[in-house]
Amino acid sequence: MANIAFLGTGLLGGAFAEAAAKRGDSVTAWNRSPEKAKALAPQGVKAAATPADAVRGASRVHLVLKDDAVVDEVIATARPGLSRDAVLIDHTTTLPTLTAARARRLAAEGVKYLHCPVFMGPPAARKALGSMMVAGPKPLFESVKTELAAMTGRLEYMGERADLAAVNKLFGNAMIICLSAAMADILTMAQASAVPPEDAIKLLGMLDLNGMVAGRGVNMAKGNFAASFELAMARKDVRLMLETAGSRPLAALPAVAARMDQLIAQGHGAEDASVLGIDAVRKA
Repeated sequence: MANIAFLGTGLLGGAFAEAAAKRGDSVTAWNRSPEKAKALAPQGVKAAATPADAVRGASRVHLVLKDDAVVDEVIATARPGLSRDAVLIDHTTTLPTLTAARARRLAAEGVKYLHCPVFMGPPAARKALGSMMVAGPKPLFESVKTELAAMTGRLEYMGERADLAAVNKLFGNAMIICLSAAMADILTMAQASAVPPEDAIKLLGMLDLNGMVAGRGVNMAKGNFAASFELAMARKDVRLMLETAGSRPLAALPAVAARMDQLIAQGHGAEDASVLGIDAVRKA
């Protein structure tokens, strides 16, 4: 049984703390809103009044916080109680440049730090499902690998580059957010067309999205825009989508149309619609 601490017990942090207590760890938690930490008492989690109190005697300290500013503030507040051998495990979604700077600063100060963002919600955290990425010194990762693996369904060590997990977390969240925007626009077209929303979403099950990433996505990354779906034809389809939605608000399609118009004006209309990514992969 390990003594561990969770700093930040919102929906995800609280679920992590609850799961750790059920696995038999001795868990102490702190949250800026004390009632959220105290609410975990029935699950065997002890609430602390301050971050320093929470981390005192802990071998692992898990941070599940809002953003970079809060991470830096909470770490500074926790330091007086932090053991020299404790490992800070930061699950917060943060800016890569600030993550790298934080890792350098803490390493210089003798603090053990790993950045470990996740793709999971509270239900998955309670059941140790979803994915966790880790960036930081490999020997440090190896020292906590077993414990981290118990928290997730998939554990991926990204390497020693301190900001690499942060970058990849943004990649994944960009896909999640943009898919949500696309689905919102599909539902808007369904509403305008008197199609039940459930039927519109069901249609998406006919599409092989993983195959599109493996095919079209890899071609985009290589800068291969040989046409299988010409940009000009795709722009025509987007026009039909916009006309179908009418005056209803849309989340993504107007911006896509504007970008398509720019590229067509630059002479890319006969290339594949994936030429939308040309500036991201164009060689200098």
